[in-house]
Parts: sequence; structure tokens; C-alpha cells
Amino acid sequence: MAKCEHDGDSHIDYDFSNGRRRFLLDSLAAGGLAAGLGMPGLLSTAAAASKDEVVRIGYLPITDATPLLVAHARGYFEDEGLEVADPELIRGWSPLVEGFARGRYNLVHLLKPIPVWMRYNNHFPVKIMAWAHTNGSAVLMSQASGAKEFADLGGTQIAVPFWYSVHNVLLQMALREAGLEPVIQDQSAELADNQVNLAILPPAEMPSALAAGRIDGFTVAEPFNAAGELLANGSLLRFTGDIWKNHPCCVLCMNEKQVEANPERTQKVLNALVRAELYAQQNKVETAEMLSRDGKGYLPMPANVVVRAMTHYDPEEYADPRAIRHSEWGVGRIDFAPYPYPSATRELVRNMTQTLVGGDKTFLDDLDPDRVAADLVDDRFVRRALEQYPEAHQGDVTADTAWEREEIIRL
Repeated sequence: MAKCEHDGDSHIDYDFSNGRRRFLLDSLAAGGLAAGLGMPGLLSTAAAASKDEVVRIGYLPITDATPLLVAHARGYFEDEGLEVADPELIRGWSPLVEGFARGRYNLVHLLKPIPVWMRYNNHFPVKIMAWAHTNGSAVLMSQASGAKEFADLGGTQIAVPFWYSVHNVLLQMALREAGLEPVIQDQSAELADNQVNLAILPPAEMPSALAAGRIDGFTVAEPFNAAGELLANGSLLRFTGDIWKNHPCCVLCMNEKQVEANPERTQKVLNALVRAELYAQQNKVETAEMLSRDGKGYLPMPANVVVRAMTHYDPEEYADPRAIRHSEWGVGRIDFAPYPYPSATRELVRNMTQTLVGGDKTFLDDLDPDRVAADLVDDRFVRRALEQYPEAHQGDVTADTAWEREEIIRL
């Protein structure tokens, strides 16, 4: 059973030559943000920052941030007449969430459950403006684990990027279906054969932790699954887009106060982002090379890793374990489609109530999925942007399914 160490430093350059990696327990997900948002002056600081006309982007070094980075790299914000600062790379979800809450960033990508938690647990005025992408994540195990199915994960230590993440939700759905019990406990504590211990780990830390044997597996966004395959002797157990067809993962978020204060500026931001998603979907290899450290350096991974993360999705090569079981769905390893389907928000909220997390989640008890879908998401601007860039809409939509769809989940 793998063991995990913890200390307080997560701001480490990504480098596989570093033999000792350090882990960060995400205190914000256990209630730290709730405490932080209650501090005097924080909400007023965020409100003042909402008037900032400069586009200020915070992002994690994952492919989920692609629309933000493509729009910056290709000058799409400037084409809309907007001033944009250089995006700021953040190593973990906690500092990104806090930076957004404090107004340091006014345009971010967040794991879709995070805005649910921020708005309804912490009463922060976050709005989901569009999806950043669909699919784009996986569950990866060490080859030494020998795991071929979710049922094989009993007694293992699995890292997730944040308690409030699609990764944690989907992983626990699959574990329960396989008859296993997710738990959150000290990693030195004994596990029953039917238990799987979960721990938070920043995405950039995961492949090296796997290579060092301190965890047995992880679930995370790309390019860290591709890195786990190529650099950490990992084996893809299942792509999440093969569990939930075209599922949302990260979403593009803004402060509601800024949206209300300047709808014209908001529309320009969404025009740039939808245009960026269209480019990324149509030019995945070029986008991956540009994002990589061999290109413009937005991501700390070499081009071959990022290209694999965006394009490599071959059922024959992923036959053992069977990471792809629904090739007929026609999804990619990652795809870019900005429209935030309400049905997906409702499905996510329903499943969040059954998901084990660190800290208090009683705020979920009275959440109505229909109300959340209507209140949390503001799709006015992305709809207008899609009128300008209709090819950016999901490829298999029809006139009847343009703004609503049926969610397909096969565990």
C-alpha cells in the first residue's frame, strides 16, 4: 500500500528528476475558503476588483485551461478590444480559488463542482459562463498495482485533485458500482480489502508521486495522465469521457458583479473564449505544441506529452486495461465545446450529494438541481458567441438538442 507525506509547500517546479515530492492537504476544500470569505473586507475587495477592466487570468497547468491560453496566445482578447495581462500559472486549486475570491483574477477555469460549493456553501457571487472543455481526464494506476477494473482497487491509495471535482465524483460512482467503499483517513491507517483511501494532491505532483510509489493511482486532468503513462510507468484504467459521454470538467468562471456591471465587456470575453475553443477543437496538435514548454511554455510539459494528452485515444492501444469501452460515442481524449448544458449541471448536483468529501457538505442537502442549473450558470453570453461561431457548438447537436441533451453515463 502506497504511503503519502504531507507538508505545506506545493509551489515546486515540475521536474521528474526531483526524487522527493511534497504533498499539500487542501485545507480550502475542508472549509478554509468558507473561513476566508468571512474575513472582514474580503467581499468588498472582490467587489472592487470586479470593476477592473483588464482581463486577469489565473490557471492551473492543465489542458482544461486551453481556451484561456489560446485566446491569450492568439490575440483573441485584443481582437475584441480588451486589454489582457499575461496569465498567471498556479500550482494548486486552493490558491487559484482564493485568488479568484480575492479579485486577483477575474477570469478563471474551475472544476465544475467548485462553483457549486463557492456559491451555495460560501455565498460567493461566482457564475459559470461556459464550459472550458469536455472529457479530458482519466483514472490512472501504477502498473505494479495490476489493476484492470475498478473492482481491483480495494486496499489502494488514490489521489484526487480536489474534493469538489468531477474526478472525485466519477471515481466514487465507479467505486460504489464495483462494491468498494471510498474512505478519507490517514494513509498510515489500515484499509479493509473493500476500501479505497482518497487524498488530495495538486495535479502537478501526481505523476512523480506515482513513480515514487507513494500513491497507487490518481484521477486528474491532462496532461498528467499522459505524463503518468510516459514518465511514471502508469497504466490508464479508464478515460472519464468513456464513463460520462462529453462530460464537463472545468468551467470558465467570472464574478457575477463584474458580469452585471459590464455586460458588453463580458460578451467580448466570451466571444474570445468561444473562438479559442473552436480553434483548439479544429487544431489539437498545433494547440498542444503551442501550449507545451517547447512552444510558448504555458504548460510545463514537453510537446510529445501534451500532444498525446490531446490526441491519443485508440481503443486497440487501450485494450488492456480496457480504458475505452464506448468507442461508438465518438468522443476524443479531450474536446472543446463551450455550451453549458443544464442537464449536466443537474446530473452533477445529484451525484455530489452522494460523494464523500473532506469537511462539511450539509449545504448540498437542500440544493435543488433545477434551481442550481438556472441560478449558477449564465449562458446568455455564450449563446450569443455561438451565433458568431456556430461551428464551436458540440458536433452532434441538432436543432432539437442545441440547448438541451440527455446525459449518458455507463460505469
